[in-house]
Amino acid sequence: MTSAILYLGTCIVFYILAIPLRKFSDKMEWLGPAQTVTVLCLVFTMGLRLGANNEVVNNLDSYGFYAFIITVFTIVFSIAAVSVARRMMGIDRQGLMKHENLDQDLEEEIEVLEKEVEEEEKGGFDRMTLFILVGVAVGLSLGYFYIRPNFNYESFESGASLAITIELIILLIFVGLDLGLAGDVITNIKSVGFRVLVIPLVVELGTLIGAALCGVFLPLSVRESLAVGAGFGWYSLGAGILMDAGMMTAGAISFMHNVMRELFSIIITPTVARKIGFVEAVAAPGATGMDVCLPIVTRSTSANIAVYSFVSGFIMSMSVPLVVPLFT
Repeated sequence: MTSAILYLGTCIVFYILAIPLRKFSDKMEWLGPAQTVTVLCLVFTMGLRLGANNEVVNNLDSYGFYAFIITVFTIVFSIAAVSVARRMMGIDRQGLMKHENLDQDLEEEIEVLEKEVEEEEKGGFDRMTLFILVGVAVGLSLGYFYIRPNFNYESFESGASLAITIELIILLIFVGLDLGLAGDVITNIKSVGFRVLVIPLVVELGTLIGAALCGVFLPLSVRESLAVGAGFGWYSLGAGILMDAGMMTAGAISFMHNVMRELFSIIITPTVARKIGFVEAVAAPGATGMDVCLPIVTRSTSANIAVYSFVSGFIMSMSVPLVVPLFT
């Protein structure tokens, strides 16, 4: 809860600070590149942290395979569920209500986004995705081959955790400024209404359906698979609850699955946004849509989608301590 307050407070404060700067928005174009650089620093640090973690490294065989399968199923079913729900609620690919009257500024923003999408599709593989892949790979390699044998893990973990917190705060400062400069977030909240609350519930449903199916053919019970999936991307809490309940195997798989969900979401979000839809880009991250993946979603879609991402991530984060115990 403390983290949620910190992240939400950071966004709100810098959103408010950006309001009087809207008339200078043409001079704030540096926000985009700044977010990109900070995202790359974040994924590099995450890679270092994972590569240096003996628990992750020592269980990259069977547990890693199970976690991978569960991750794929939960992400795919989450995206599919949101895609169906979006269409049923009459929301278009840009996260706006179909046939609603848009003001001129918002129409211009959508036109620019559509042109960018067309240009990226012509260019083939998304460059941001490539940069993220390289950042994670370099971080994992350095963590495994250099940090792990040469540094005390507890000390490194403490430093890496602090670094990630700082990087998240910096990113959310940029996100808050971006939202404040956009100036249409409140309008979109009003136009979407209760629909912004439906998305996280649909993501949770898709996640649990995908996890339950994995329990049918993996050497795990359906209950264990559901318990793993119910972490919704929050690897520290979900795995901790399971281990505290004596479900060590499920706890270990949960840790790896939720780490994978976070990393896979960072990697695929730009492609999901471009190929499927902006709202669907909120589905994969799960609980991390409110922090780690929020800047990724915002950079890959538009400022108004940050509302979906943060609300979805927040509700799913609050659901983890309620849903995971149901399957222990």
